[in-house]
Amino acid sequence: MPGRGRPEPRRQKLLSFAIPMSRVISCLYLLIVCSPLFFAQTPEQRTSNYLESIRKSPPLLAAFLREMPKGGDLHNHLIGAIYAESYLQFAVNDKLCIDQKHLTFAQPPCDESRDIVPAERLTSDPTLYRLMIDALSMRDFVPYSMPGSSESAEDHFFQTFGRFVAVANAHTGETLAEVASRAGHQNESYLEMTVGFDRNSGAIGSKTAWSDNFDEQREKLNAAGIQSAVAGVLKILNDAEAEKDRVLGCPEAAHTDPGCKVTIRYIYEVYRGTAKEQVFAEIMTGFAVVKADPRFVAVNPVMPEDGYTSMHDYDLHMRIFDYFHKLYPDVHLTEHAGELAPGQVPPSGLRSHIGEAIHTGHAQRIGHGADVMQEDRPLELLREMAQKQIAVEICLTSNDLILGVKGDRHPFPVYRKYGVPVVIATDDEGVSRSDMTHEYVRAVQAYGLTYAELKKIVRDSIAYSFVEPPVRAKLLSDLDARFREFEGRKW
Repeated sequence: MPGRGRPEPRRQKLLSFAIPMSRVISCLYLLIVCSPLFFAQTPEQRTSNYLESIRKSPPLLAAFLREMPKGGDLHNHLIGAIYAESYLQFAVNDKLCIDQKHLTFAQPPCDESRDIVPAERLTSDPTLYRLMIDALSMRDFVPYSMPGSSESAEDHFFQTFGRFVAVANAHTGETLAEVASRAGHQNESYLEMTVGFDRNSGAIGSKTAWSDNFDEQREKLNAAGIQSAVAGVLKILNDAEAEKDRVLGCPEAAHTDPGCKVTIRYIYEVYRGTAKEQVFAEIMTGFAVVKADPRFVAVNPVMPEDGYTSMHDYDLHMRIFDYFHKLYPDVHLTEHAGELAPGQVPPSGLRSHIGEAIHTGHAQRIGHGADVMQEDRPLELLREMAQKQIAVEICLTSNDLILGVKGDRHPFPVYRKYGVPVVIATDDEGVSRSDMTHEYVRAVQAYGLTYAELKKIVRDSIAYSFVEPPVRAKLLSDLDARFREFEGRKW
C-alpha cells in the first residue's frame, strides 16, 4: 500500500499535468478576452484587416485603392496630365498635320513629299498611331535605344511637352474636363492644377532691360503695361472652366460626371529655364494673379531643375521670390526643388536647392524633394521641415521615370521617419501613363503603408492644400464622411 501523503505514481503524473493545463486554460481565456476578435471590430479595423489580406494581390489592391477616398492631388501639371490619345484626337478634329520624321504636330497645309501628313491618317495607320503615342508619353520608352540616340529618360519626358503644347493650349477647357473627370472617377475630391495660362508676361519681360535693382525692374514692367497680363490669364481660366462644365454636363445633366464634384484651384507656373527678365516678369504677374482671383492659390517655378539657366540662376530666382513675398506675404508658394539625383548634376548642385527654397524662397510646400539627403546637413533640414510643417509633394512614378529614384533610394520613408508631412501626387499622369490610384498602389507596395498611414496621407492632401480655409474645412468634413461610407462596405 502506498505511503500516507504520497500520491500514487499515476495520480502524481495526472496532478503534474493538471497544473500546467490550468495555466494553459487561463492563458487561452486571457488571449480570447483581450483579442480584438472577442469584441465587435470597428468598420475601420475591418477595412484595415482587408487591406492586409490583399496586400500581395496587385489586382485586388488596385481595386481597393481605386475606390478608397484619395483627397487631393496637389502636384498636377494640366498639360502633362493629358493622355496622348486625347491630343491625337484633338489633332484629327482640328485637321492638323503630323510630321512623321519628328513625330510631332504641324499646322496645315500638309506636305506628304516632306513626310508631313494629315492627322486624319492616325485613324487608319496603326503604326503611326502607336509611334505618336510613344513620342507624346513615356510608354515603352527605353533610354538610348535607337542607333546613335543620346536621348535619356529625362530628355524624352520633357521633350513631350514641346510636341503637344500648342494642341493643349487650343483645348484648355477639354483638358481640364479630362483631368477633373479622371479625378472624380478615382474618388479624389480636390485638385491644385499647375497651369500655364499666361501668354503675355514673358514677352513683356523679355523686352525690358534687366536691372539688379528689383524695385527698378518692377517699375519698368509696370510702365510696360504688364498689369494687362492678369486679365489675359483670368479670361483663359473663365473660358476653360465654362468649357469644362459644358463637356462634363455640369450641373444641368441629370447624371453629371463625377468630375463636376471635384473642387479645383490653380497654381501659376513660372518658367525658370528662361531669361531672368522673363522669370521676374512672370513671378510678378503670378503674385498679382493670386491676389486678383481666389481660384489661383499659389505660384510655382517649373521646367527641368538641371537645365543651365535653372541651375545658374537658382539663387537669383529665390531672391526674386523673396522680394515679392515681402510685398505680398499672404501669397502661397510651392516650389519644385530637389528634383535631382546624384550624377545628374555636380555634387555642388545637390547641396542647397531645398534649403534655399525654404529659407530664401519662402516655400510652404516642396515639389519632389528627391535629393534631400544630398543637402548640406540633411537631418537638420528634415527636422526644420517637420517643425515648420512644410509638406513634400511625393511623385513616385515621375521620380522613377525621370531620375531613376525609386524603392529604398527614394526619401519618401525618410521624410515620414522625421515627421515631415507628405502627400502623394501624380505630377504628369498623362506623360507618365499613370494615375492617382497607381501612385497609391506603388506607395503601398514599395513602403508597406498601413491603412491608418494611408488615411493620414490622404487627409494631409487636404490639410496642406492652399484652398481657402472654409472650403478646406468642408473638404475635410466631406472626406471623413467618404471614409465612413468606404469603411462601411462588406470586405
